[in-house]
Amino acid sequence: MAEAESQAEICIRPALPEEAQLLSELALRAKGHWGYDQDFLEACRSELTLTPDYIAASPVFVLEEEAQVIGFYGLREQGNELELLYLFVEPSAINRGYGKRLWKHAVELAAKRGFREISIESDPYAEAFYRAMGAQHVGVVSSSVQTGRTLPLLKFSAL
Repeated sequence: MAEAESQAEICIRPALPEEAQLLSELALRAKGHWGYDQDFLEACRSELTLTPDYIAASPVFVLEEEAQVIGFYGLREQGNELELLYLFVEPSAINRGYGKRLWKHAVELAAKRGFREISIESDPYAEAFYRAMGAQHVGVVSSSVQTGRTLPLLKFSAL
């Protein structure tokens, strides 16, 4: 399901298992954009590490511009539930519409696969983005990285 854009050679394509390290590093850089300290980012490393096996077995897509990876998203399918695990954009490319393109692609893919809802355990700084994309705040979940920290839980149901 590659999506070619007419502007500056932008495309969304399936991620390759050998891109696991590249995407993991991008996720950490993007998380760091929000001003988290190094200790917190290090605590997030395992959650933000994609494996080649995950990429090979799951819907993971990258957005490229001029053959450079600018962002990516990854989903997890569990029965009839779909969860957005990752949606990250290079910090230098934030606020240029790439996140929105990745989100729209994920929503289209979910609909084609018959899912009616996408759940998102969002970073607090990303909640406004997902709400602007139509997701609804439905609660909070405990962070697996930091005791006492909660994350917004969102649902997108417009599929």
